[in-house]
Amino acid sequence: ESIWHRKFLFSMDSRLRGNDRLIVFLFIPDRRDDSRYVTINHDLPVILNWRKVPNLTPQLAELDAQKLLRKRRIVASSQGTQLLVDGKSYLSFCSNDYLGLANHPALTDALISGAREYGVGAAASHLISGHMAPHEELEIALAKFVGLPRALYFSSGYMANTGVIPALADRGGEIFSDALNHACIIDGARLSRAALQIYPHADMAELARMLESSRAARKLVVSDAVFSMDGDIAPVRELVALCERHDAWLLLDDAHGFGVLGENGRGVLEHFNIRSTNVIYMGTLGKAAGVSGAFVAGQPDVIEWLVQRARTYVFSTGAPPALAVALLESLGIIERDVWRREHLQARATRLRDGLNGLRWTLLPSQTAIQPLIIGDNEAALNVMAKLQEIGIWVPAIRPPTVPAGTARLRISLSAAHTANDIDRLVEGLRSIA
Repeated sequence: ESIWHRKFLFSMDSRLRGNDRLIVFLFIPDRRDDSRYVTINHDLPVILNWRKVPNLTPQLAELDAQKLLRKRRIVASSQGTQLLVDGKSYLSFCSNDYLGLANHPALTDALISGAREYGVGAAASHLISGHMAPHEELEIALAKFVGLPRALYFSSGYMANTGVIPALADRGGEIFSDALNHACIIDGARLSRAALQIYPHADMAELARMLESSRAARKLVVSDAVFSMDGDIAPVRELVALCERHDAWLLLDDAHGFGVLGENGRGVLEHFNIRSTNVIYMGTLGKAAGVSGAFVAGQPDVIEWLVQRARTYVFSTGAPPALAVALLESLGIIERDVWRREHLQARATRLRDGLNGLRWTLLPSQTAIQPLIIGDNEAALNVMAKLQEIGIWVPAIRPPTVPAGTARLRISLSAAHTANDIDRLVEGLRSIA
């Protein structure tokens, strides 16, 4: 009752006598049935009365008025540069399928093969009986791929960060987080109950000051490696140097760099040629890798601690083993197909050259994420709608995902895009501007 703030009053036709016992099952009627009566054993009608449930309609209307109400669209095709929505085909610049692997036939075959051999579900958590051979093989392969001693496979990037951060920094610890970090980092820090310091975006001088002032026994600096809404790369060399100087861990969320950055697609550590025992590396597997899930890699003691204490790992059913089989295939393609990263960089250069001089600001970005700042929420939605009228889908990103006044089109590029695809987008934006 204290949780739901509901008060239930029971009125029974007959009284209980002696050792009689009554077990009451409460069913909350849905909107299609306003009945307040639930009959138990067809003998005891129970009248349920409760305080009025909070009504969220005004808040939803407020979001709508502010042009912040989000709507899902149903995609009726496989992922790729062309998406089928409501019977219409769109040229898509929406997804994080940076290398064009989400619909790769070799990954599809690997997934089917994995399902035939290992079934559909893991059926238990990893610490019971849900840690299957493909999971173990994938973790070994991921650790080797990013050049760290050990890795741990999670079901999603959100689960990784909300599990890892509280496991490493609890009460008595201190977390230092970039102001533009992803929501899962923010939520992980809140769950940890550690002291939290937020430094201005990429401001290494302010972070240095905070670390020098800290007296915490455990210090954890957390940063996106590639910032998901701005596309810029974190100053990783400076972050590593500060963490080594102040005996702090550095958790790098390379969700948008894994598979894309570095000569072999090994991510931001390869991109900067960095090796440090202070680094804990997180990469997601549903973006450039084209499948699903995430992993955390680091020193053996850190990973073993996460096995024991990361609640989102300990208390979750293991991911389907067939996904791990598909991911093993994906790792091979990422390493072999250097041309995919070359194509991606060429597409980004072509886009930036084509949009040069446009009245909207294209943020500086070396990555597949190319944000075009529109400013006003409604204006961003209008540009998105006009592009859709000519068969192009680019999402309008608004607060709270980005700061107020910086609504934008988040242009996501893929190695699967052709030069003609880029030219079509450029022409569309120039016709609207």
